[in-house]
Amino acid sequence: MTEVLAELQDRTFERATAATASTYPPERRLTAEQLTSYLGRREYAVVGTSRPDGRPHASMSMYVRSGGAFWLPAVAGSIRARNLRTNPWLTLVVAENDDESHIAVIAEGPAELVALDDLPDDLRAAVDRSWPNVWKWVDVWIVLNTERVLSYAAEDAQP
Repeated sequence: MTEVLAELQDRTFERATAATASTYPPERRLTAEQLTSYLGRREYAVVGTSRPDGRPHASMSMYVRSGGAFWLPAVAGSIRARNLRTNPWLTLVVAENDDESHIAVIAEGPAELVALDDLPDDLRAAVDRSWPNVWKWVDVWIVLNTERVLSYAAEDAQP
């Protein structure tokens, strides 16, 4: 499952600009196993979208991973859902700690809204196990079809 993200990460680093490579040195990226471990123990991310007029919007969201995709519960009329109707691109950041122990994973790609009835059975089962109360408020899902992945683990980080 995370091999997909690791392959996307390799391709992202291959195409990285000098500025990106200096900020996210390839030798500090997470391995496939570390991506699995880190993203598996985290449940929340900061999600960024663009409003129709181009202004940014950031919010917290739970997520469930499946292959290279991240699934986020949402309310149909939320700002995030409305933004995706106009600008269907999403950035997701999972980060923790500070200084020499910080870790960050950034995933970007096109995103789409998925009706509850269209949620794959394996994801529905994962949500039932992890967040059974989410069904009280969620009425649409957002799927981020990841195209780019960058990660960084500081010297003393424990991914």
